[in-house]
Amino acid sequence: MTISAQAVKELREMTGAGMMDCKKALQEVDGDLAKAAEYLQIKGLAKAAKKADRVAAEGLVVAAVAEDGLSAALVEINCETDFVARNEDFQAFCDQLAQHAVANGIDTLDALLASKLGSSTVEELRQARVATIGENISIRRVQRVAVEGTGLVGEYVHNGNIGVLVALTTASPVAGNAAIGELARDVAMHAAAMNPLYAVESEISDEDVADQTRIETEKAMESGKPREIAEKMVTGRIQKWKKEICLATQPFVKNPDVTVAQEIQRVSKEAGNTAQLTAFVRFVRGEGIEKKESNLAEEVAAALK
Repeated sequence: MTISAQAVKELREMTGAGMMDCKKALQEVDGDLAKAAEYLQIKGLAKAAKKADRVAAEGLVVAAVAEDGLSAALVEINCETDFVARNEDFQAFCDQLAQHAVANGIDTLDALLASKLGSSTVEELRQARVATIGENISIRRVQRVAVEGTGLVGEYVHNGNIGVLVALTTASPVAGNAAIGELARDVAMHAAAMNPLYAVESEISDEDVADQTRIETEKAMESGKPREIAEKMVTGRIQKWKKEICLATQPFVKNPDVTVAQEIQRVSKEAGNTAQLTAFVRFVRGEGIEKKESNLAEEVAAALK
């Protein structure tokens, strides 16, 4: 039977479920709103939707590297509690998503949610887990890094909280080269610890440079120095700032006497190759999510009302 848009709208307002889920439910029960709402509840879809406004800032950052080492994916999946994050089924689901993303070349969240994993979409699997586990689960972001030509992608994940992928492009294939493999992981570990904002200086936007220049100029002028001296101070400070925020020019955490780029050059040369840092991505679990501060007394008072 034909389902009207108005009926879908009403069911969506009643249950909070997705538009397509509402339409399917109405088709299953010949357009009966009450039965359709019950259908969604049984399937767990309405329940999942009602939990969607809960803050999910716990969870895991997971990484997966392709078998050939030329690409990798980083995925962040959030839940409400650390208890769920330690759940083996939740962890297996997270690992499965990362493997799925890298195997299928998925590099956007929309593509990941819409992709088929078995007989269901990833979004359908997410909703099913919300219904089963009983708290909000959010697949927040995914990013893929790949090497063009020869090289490899190194990965490092620290306790599921911080994940990094580092792409090294090389002059010749590196399959089986343990030294360069270890180098890529070391650089990823460095990025996890030192939080660079860019891979190399050429990636820094003109807007960021202009903003930092304005800040440094104001600081220099407040020092009371003559303008020509203040301008020289700003030039030096901007050069230093650029080196501090770029992965390639940061002092290497394992040997601060050399930069990351110099360490890459040294190790790859000793391994009979030439490597260059071409990309990196870094996720911190829950960054930018505002956690709701709870007050037990207020919660009890609200419940009593």
